[in-house]
Amino acid sequence: MGQWQTFWTDGCWRGNYVNENHFLAFIKEFRKCKRFRHALELDQPEKVPPLVEEMKAANILPDKYTYNLLMTSYASLRDIEAVEKVMEEIKANRFVCCDWTTFRNLAGIYVASGHFNKANLALKKCEKIINVRDRMAYHYLITLHVGTSNSAAVKRVWKFLKSAFPKTTNSSYLTMLSSLARLDDLDGMKKCYEEWESGYLSYDIRLAKVLINYYLRQGMNKEAETLLENAMNKVSELNFGALEVSIDFYLNTGEMKLALKCMESAVNKVKKNEWQPNQEKVGAFLKYFEDQKDIDSSEEFCKMLKKVYCLDSKDYNALLRTYIAAEKTEPCMRQRMEEDEIETSPETEDLLEKVCP
Repeated sequence: MGQWQTFWTDGCWRGNYVNENHFLAFIKEFRKCKRFRHALELDQPEKVPPLVEEMKAANILPDKYTYNLLMTSYASLRDIEAVEKVMEEIKANRFVCCDWTTFRNLAGIYVASGHFNKANLALKKCEKIINVRDRMAYHYLITLHVGTSNSAAVKRVWKFLKSAFPKTTNSSYLTMLSSLARLDDLDGMKKCYEEWESGYLSYDIRLAKVLINYYLRQGMNKEAETLLENAMNKVSELNFGALEVSIDFYLNTGEMKLALKCMESAVNKVKKNEWQPNQEKVGAFLKYFEDQKDIDSSEEFCKMLKKVYCLDSKDYNALLRTYIAAEKTEPCMRQRMEEDEIETSPETEDLLEKVCP
């Protein structure tokens, strides 16, 4: 909220009184900023530009935050020309600091819309005015350069990042390794991983996961298995991250019994809501049980999902399809769904008619 937020907090801190008009203007802008965010969350970007015009009509100047939301709104409306007009307005507004985050936002919009040459120009500007002590700024730059498939720029920024800080963190290595995976640079990934492995302060299995998943996508199962074994030997305890890596590996190699065993281990470790499997993993298991017509395993798996509070209508639909594939019925299925507070869709009702006639 820019100048109003600064005025309000500084004024109160100094013990000054804020007159009623200023206070009302502050409240009005605060409400509008909430409306901006609310409009975007509801996927109604067309509502943001009129709000900005209301602000201007009330002599409330947009700040950097407002301008960035306005640019994002126009981008959602696929109006790149309007985005560029906003950028020109920002440059002409002497009350707004046009820093690296503004050019990052513009570059992201260009990348998403396929305007890669313009994205590269925005990123070059961003690199010139970046806060050299802001690690996340380098992460953003690397990720955005990946979006334009600019491998040379990714490696250049990576070099700058490592020279800017005395120690390169796990999160920075993870950003770079993930970026090299997107660029399909296996040699670069190996070099990056080996560099991290030779000097990490704490082992982070997320890095191994990136390389393992890349190996699996390339059909390099042996390399993935070797790296998995190496990673399992280095983790201090069999935590959720380690178990997820194992689940992914066994799902990809079709070793469902081992994948299910790792899933059981993860579920048994859960306390409160600290971990849930993602929908992709859940779907892979349930589809396998359906193909195998394995009702017992599907039922046991749904019990696991219930234990970690992620059993939903999609999972029940998969269970119902497994019953149908096995040509079995379950008279209590509708009651069970009601007890689990599962909302039924037309698809669910069709399935229930066959399983619970």
